Amino acid sequence: MANKNIWLFNHYAITPNLPGGTRHFDFGKELVRRGYKVTIFASSFHYSLLRETKEYKKDKFIVEDYEGVRFVWLKTFSYSDNDWRRVVNMLSYAIRAYEVAQKINTEKPDIIIGSSVHLFAVFTAYLLSKKYKTPFIMEVRDLWPQTLMDMGVSKWHPFVILLGILEKFLYKRADKIIVLLPRANEYIEKLGISPEKIVWIPNGVDFGRFQFKNGGSLRDETYTSDEFIVTYTGAIGKANNLDVAIEAAKILQKDYPNIKFLFVGDGPEKGRLLEIVKKEKINNVEFRPPVAKNKIVEIILKSDALFFHLQDSPIFKYGISSNKLFDYLASGKPIIFSSNSINNPVEEAKAGITVPPDNPQALADAIIKLYKMSPEERRAMGLNGRKYVEKYHSIPVLVDKLEKIFEEVGVMKKG
Repeated sequence: MANKNIWLFNHYAITPNLPGGTRHFDFGKELVRRGYKVTIFASSFHYSLLRETKEYKKDKFIVEDYEGVRFVWLKTFSYSDNDWRRVVNMLSYAIRAYEVAQKINTEKPDIIIGSSVHLFAVFTAYLLSKKYKTPFIMEVRDLWPQTLMDMGVSKWHPFVILLGILEKFLYKRADKIIVLLPRANEYIEKLGISPEKIVWIPNGVDFGRFQFKNGGSLRDETYTSDEFIVTYTGAIGKANNLDVAIEAAKILQKDYPNIKFLFVGDGPEKGRLLEIVKKEKINNVEFRPPVAKNKIVEIILKSDALFFHLQDSPIFKYGISSNKLFDYLASGKPIIFSSNSINNPVEEAKAGITVPPDNPQALADAIIKLYKMSPEERRAMGLNGRKYVEKYHSIPVLVDKLEKIFEEVGVMKKG
C-alpha cells in the first residue's frame, strides 16, 4: 500500500507554527503515517502576514522536513495589497514551482495534486503531471473566476476571461477533481464535466491539537473571572465584515459590561476597526495579533463562545468549508454562526445559534441568550459540535476519501 510519492502544489500551504489553515500539512502528516512520501511546494511569503518567513542565501528555495512532511519553500514576489503585485506573486510561484520541482533530489512522483488557491498553481501541477506521466488531481478551493465576478469584477475583464479559459482547460484534464464546497459540483458540472469525476473532501480537524485540559483560561491573562468572552479568530477583511461585531459590542456594553469581544488576527480592515473602537469609546473589545495555528487553539479553548461571520455573497450558494469553523466545532464551545451559506454545520450539529449576516442586533441578542444559559447548556451545545466533526471532519476520515481517489486513478496497486 505504502511508499507512494505524492507531490502537492499549494501556494499558501503552511506549517502549524504559522497562522492560517493547515489542511495539506494535516493531510500530509496522516498520509506519511500510512506510509506515503509527501512533498508540499509552498511560498514562504505569507499571504496574511504579508512578509517573508524564511531566509534565503544562494538558492531561491529551501527544503525542510516538518513532522515527516517534506516542505519545499519557494521565494516569490512580495506584495502588500490586492493589486497587480499579487498577480505577479502568483505567477512567480507557478514558474518557480515548475523549475524547482525538477531540480530537487527526489523520486519521481506517483501522483500530483494542484490546489486552486489560484489556477496558475494548478496549471503548474498539470504541466508536471504531463512531464512525469503521472495522474493529476485538481483540488478546487475557490471557484475562479466566479469569485472575482461575485466581487464585482466584469465578466469581460481580460483577467476574468483568462481564468475562465484556464479553469475549463484544467477541469477537463484532471483525472479527478476534489471540491471543498459541498455544492461546488453544481458549478463544475455546468461546464460540461462528468459528476463521476468530482469528489467532495471538505476541510477538517487534527484532533491532536484539541485535547481538553483542566484549568487555565483567558482570565489568567487579561480578564476577570465573571467576564464572558466571545472570540473571533482569523482574517479581518471585507468578506468578514466585523463591523457587525463592533456594532453588537456597542449595543451590549451598557447593559452587559461583563460580555467582552476578542478578535485575534489581521487583515486590511483591522486598522479602520481599531479607529472606530477608539473614536466611539467602545470598551468591551480587544484586538490581538495573529498567532500560529498551534497557539490559536489555546485561545479558542479558553473562550466562552465563538463567533463566525461572513458577509452576504452569491458564492455561498455553493456552500462553505471554513478551516476556522471546524476548529471552532472541535473546541467544544458554543458557536454563533452568521452566514447565508447553503450549508450550516453549526445548525446540523446543534452546536450553537444561527443569526442572519450583517445584523448587529441579532448578533447581540444571540450573545445575550448564550450568556444567560447555564454552563451545562453551553457545554452540551459545544460537545454536539465536537461529536459532529469527529464523525465527519476528522483528518483520518477525510484521508480515507483521498486514498479512495488514489485507488480510482490507479496509483495504488490493486490487491
